[in-house]
Amino acid sequence: MKKKNWPLRWLGFALTMLLVFVSATAVQSHAHEPLVIERTGEFCVDDPACFNRYHPDIPAAATATPGQSIVLGTRDAFDGAFGPGSIPEDVVAADLALVHPMTGPIYIEGAKRGDVLAVTIEDIEPDPYGYTVIAPGFGFLRDLFPDPYIANWSLDRTAAVSAEIPQVNIPFAPFAGSLGVLPGDPELEAFLTREAELAEVGGIALTPLPTGAIPADLCGPEGIDKERCVRTIPPRENGGNMDVKQMQVGTTVLFPCFVDGCGLFAGDVHYAQGDGEVSGTAIEMGATVTVSTQIREGLGAQVKAPQFEGGDQLKALAPDEFYATTGIPIKKAGEIPPYHTYLNSEILEPLSNLSEDLTLAARNALIDMVDYLVNNHGLTREQAYVVASVAADLRIGQLVDVPNYMVSAIIPLTIFNESIEADTSQTLFQEITAEVEEVIKDVVQ
Repeated sequence: MKKKNWPLRWLGFALTMLLVFVSATAVQSHAHEPLVIERTGEFCVDDPACFNRYHPDIPAAATATPGQSIVLGTRDAFDGAFGPGSIPEDVVAADLALVHPMTGPIYIEGAKRGDVLAVTIEDIEPDPYGYTVIAPGFGFLRDLFPDPYIANWSLDRTAAVSAEIPQVNIPFAPFAGSLGVLPGDPELEAFLTREAELAEVGGIALTPLPTGAIPADLCGPEGIDKERCVRTIPPRENGGNMDVKQMQVGTTVLFPCFVDGCGLFAGDVHYAQGDGEVSGTAIEMGATVTVSTQIREGLGAQVKAPQFEGGDQLKALAPDEFYATTGIPIKKAGEIPPYHTYLNSEILEPLSNLSEDLTLAARNALIDMVDYLVNNHGLTREQAYVVASVAADLRIGQLVDVPNYMVSAIIPLTIFNESIEADTSQTLFQEITAEVEEVIKDVVQ
């Protein structure tokens, strides 16, 4: 009888299992290596991972797995039009057809149309330069601020400072102004139809513009589907330019997935912004954005537009000290607010009170906030408008007390250097007082 060599057999089996384990570990380790998409080239047109229009057929720049960290090198909203020495004339010369350059799209393995893509913002690293502009014809108070203006900001992970507005320091509170997924064909058709109808009756709607469009072979002047590539300026069901400052690092944004792979993208990152972004810009910057994703299968029927969730991230946005103004929907008889010019002016024009109008209420709260900043903090009107855009929050008070809905504009007072100096002086005074009291006690004893 031949003796079986059991030790050798067990050794072979053990070596096989070890190789399987090592291979699996290597695959798993590789899957969790970050996907890094760096900026290449000076402008979006030079970068194969950059686009500035939405269309379902934009090819993926890369593929990521759920749970994998995705590091995106993003560009500022105006695609490098400004720098530390920029002046108001540069704002007039900027090409608005290039707004906004987006990094992506990223194909998420396993994601299907009808799923929900959960995108968690893990980190945002700012570039050292940012800017805030007033562009003629744009912004919430565009009729009152017709001239160009720019504030150049120096940025780090603590605060933003500007030689153009030396009275303030704006705390670091970053978020991706634009974050989203590609639309599908049905969504694209809905966008095009409703926006064309709005434009036809005089509403503000940015119809497709092939000039400056990227990718050029799809959306540019010679693009194969140039009339169906929509602009990135308005947010839609696919997300995009939402400009919601509460989407802070640590929060998770949920997007309905309209194409297989979803087509995740990010761009237009803001160093800080007030609720409203009223001048039309926040503190705009290039940045490195790190996110991760999860697929929530089949939830697209519930999440039909972006939603978001988080923990205690919003506590950091609450001011320690503030001043607020309020607004209701009143105006001078004979005036037509710029937001209503496409409506029936014959009815609106003679009225001095509009019914249930949040836009007019917000306008009045903001105008009073600008006046407050000018009268109490030594700002010019342009400086005040920019400070409101990057730091003041427009908040709905109530939507029931007809006809006058109410909106508040809230400014944190701790952004002003005079407040910082006052706090320092108060602290020093308290320290000196305490020392004097101790000396007196010693003398008495």
